[in-house]
Order: sequence, then structure tokens, then C-alpha cells
Amino acid sequence: MHHVTVMTRAGCHACEIAEADVARICGELGATWSAVDVDTDPEHQAEYGDRVPVLLVDGDEHGYWQVEEARLRTALS
Repeated sequence: MHHVTVMTRAGCHACEIAEADVARICGELGATWSAVDVDTDPEHQAEYGDRVPVLLVDGDEHGYWQVEEARLRTALS
């Protein structure tokens, strides 16, 4: 089973959209997902802070700024 992590930040409208998209897609495909606020960890903030939302699939960076639905579905199938 695959796991998607959305690296996000409070008050980020693009992050809210990405989380909704990921929740829908993962729900349809049976994958798990979680969200991590980059501002709670200095390392995460340094790595991802200027590109949120960032999607990780099974811990590997998959994309940022928006969910590319077809590409994410392919990665999860």
C-alpha cells in the first residue's frame, strides 16, 4: 500500500486544495495519506518551505505547488 504525505503550511490555500485532492484520490485508490506542517520542523521548513504544498509518495518527492492527478494516480497504481 502506498502512502502520500502532503507537506503543507497553515493558512495556505493551495495546500488546502492539495489536501482535498489527495484525500479524494487516496480514498478512491485505497492509499493512505497524511499532512505535515513544514513550519513545525526547521529541517522541513528549509527543505520544502518555499514550495508548499509538496507531495511525497512513499517518502520520495513527487511534485509541488499542485496535484497532477493523472501522474499521482499512476504512481499509486
